[in-house]
Amino acid sequence: MTKQFLLEVGLEEVPAHLVTPSMNQLVERVTDFLNDHRLTFSSIDAFSTPRRLAIRVNDLADKQTDISEKAKGPAKKIALDTDGNWSKAALGFARGQGVTADDLFFEELKGVDYVYAIKQEKGQQVADILPGLSSIVEAMTFPVSMHWADFSYKFIRPVHWIVALLDNQVIPMSIFDIPSDRVSRGHRFLGQSTMITHAADYEKQLEKEFVLVDPIKRKALIEQQIKKIESDNQWIVPLDTNLLEEVNNIVEYPTAFVGTFDDKYLVIPSEVLITSMKEHQRYFEVLNQEHQLQNHFVAVRNGNTEFIDNVARGNEKVLRARLEDAEFFYNEDLKLSIESCVDKLKNVTFHVKIGSIYEKMQRVSLISQVIGQKVGLTQEELTDLKRASDIYKFDLMTNMVNEFPELQGIIGEKYALIHGEKETVAQAIREHYLPNSSDSELPVSNIGAVLAIADKLDSLMTFFTVGLVPKGSNDPYALRRQAYGIIRILEDKKWSFPIGAIETDIQTLINQNQAVFGIELSDEERHIPAFMKSRVKQWLLAKKLRHDIIEAVIESKQDDVTKMFEVAHLLKEHSENHNFKPAVESLTRVLNLSAKNTAEQFSVNPDLFENTAEKDLYHAVVQIEHEVTELSLAERFTKLQELTPLIEAYFEDTMVMADDEAIKQNRLNQLSKIASLSMSIANLERLIVK
Repeated sequence: MTKQFLLEVGLEEVPAHLVTPSMNQLVERVTDFLNDHRLTFSSIDAFSTPRRLAIRVNDLADKQTDISEKAKGPAKKIALDTDGNWSKAALGFARGQGVTADDLFFEELKGVDYVYAIKQEKGQQVADILPGLSSIVEAMTFPVSMHWADFSYKFIRPVHWIVALLDNQVIPMSIFDIPSDRVSRGHRFLGQSTMITHAADYEKQLEKEFVLVDPIKRKALIEQQIKKIESDNQWIVPLDTNLLEEVNNIVEYPTAFVGTFDDKYLVIPSEVLITSMKEHQRYFEVLNQEHQLQNHFVAVRNGNTEFIDNVARGNEKVLRARLEDAEFFYNEDLKLSIESCVDKLKNVTFHVKIGSIYEKMQRVSLISQVIGQKVGLTQEELTDLKRASDIYKFDLMTNMVNEFPELQGIIGEKYALIHGEKETVAQAIREHYLPNSSDSELPVSNIGAVLAIADKLDSLMTFFTVGLVPKGSNDPYALRRQAYGIIRILEDKKWSFPIGAIETDIQTLINQNQAVFGIELSDEERHIPAFMKSRVKQWLLAKKLRHDIIEAVIESKQDDVTKMFEVAHLLKEHSENHNFKPAVESLTRVLNLSAKNTAEQFSVNPDLFENTAEKDLYHAVVQIEHEVTELSLAERFTKLQELTPLIEAYFEDTMVMADDEAIKQNRLNQLSKIASLSMSIANLERLIVK
């Protein structure tokens, strides 16, 4: 017979962002506890509000499953004494298994007889095991925990009540010295304490006390209420996923309502208004059917509809103060010039070991031109890029960014347009921050993409120069994220980007005028190609490519990031072809032998050839070398594949490690030429072919 078990931990209000993770942690810990104690169940319902974490176990077995297992003891020669009686070792084994000597028996294992016993353990009643959950709850961990009263306990928030019911029976347990009961608490202002008569009635009984304990149903109700507001007013209310989750976790009984603010504030950039509402007040913005911001907002109260007009007016008053500040900052910012803001950046430190933000901008201006020319921007684009890179951090000196740091770049674009900058320049100012996470949007414009790469590459090169390289999980300056951002932009734009050559050009130019750029770049940043390759590897792993293909790409001599992507997909496509395996095997044999070549230059003398196979392979390789700069990666790989019969014939007729030193070196040089062509694509030794 199965049962339902309810456990509710009642506490003071938990921060919204920790409610769902805490609920999930409780589910995981209870699941592990039940499995470890051989208690079967069908599912676990999870409940949470700001004031409670709860689970309900469904179809819980009324007792543990019985154990019946065969245990192996000592060998027969040890289990019996000289008279054929059970030895002390055998009797001790029996006691340890909870059986008598009469229950012991022998079985053969690999030609040796061992004593065995059938160990049986009757399952305990579930009511006797569930009190052990108290230690599971007390062991929960959180980013921040609290002490309360005179206790030494620590938990996410002080605990005030415990409900533990097996069907309708209270399971006696104590969590943080609080005894379990069947009494839960309703809404802090609208509800009362309530007796939970049965685990199955938990949701229904608390709903009577204005608490919706199911977070999924609570969120659905919020969405339903907002949809009705949309429909009634012909509005669009974008439901930001993160904001909806946060709002859901600060209420127990949600009621959505509409507030209004003075339309005079609509002259302020919409991003500022939306940020004020979302980040500071947890309001949803309202748009008309043309997606224009309106002077309304939608908020969710923790309560019912009583006095909802008073609640709306109170929220409007709070927002009004925020918007007054925003309006003041906006008007003050309009008095500033871009040049004055840029000049102030001379006194703002980027990093104490590197210099000011102004000096960073000087470097980025140079770096962006190097990259812009490399990727083929037009002269007009290069001119716009120069203007954007000269001013792109100016908004850091505005009041608005000081108040709303999350609007960096966004405010820069708005103000740049107000001050008459070209749209392309303004767009690049906003886009240089992108992408700001592993899956966020990318720069759309070429100018913005180059500026974003230049800004991130400058950070990599300067931080590496002063020895601030990420180690282990420690990456305080988010250099891995910035490198990954470069990777994502390059993959999107399909630009050729040989990181080693570009890095050399940048270092040379910057070191020619250290006084302007604020730093001398050292060879420390030579680790950057390897660092970038590690981010390429991360990107390829996210695309679920085969590990051996990824290793082959990463360990090649190729340092053009975009070509690494191309090679990875090329190998994936060719790996299913019938000629892939013999080609890889023959080229791998070439790589293995060429590794024995200590020469730095690979000159080949045809006069030293001793057979036709050497000559045929030589002429084929020379032909590829003449064409290689004109060939695409796919064509180059095809040409190498076509060498397979020639390489096989070569190894059939030729002893590479000849006794004659000159002939041996000539042959190693010939193989090294092929190896170089191969390694410029991928390290084929890493490929697994079957």
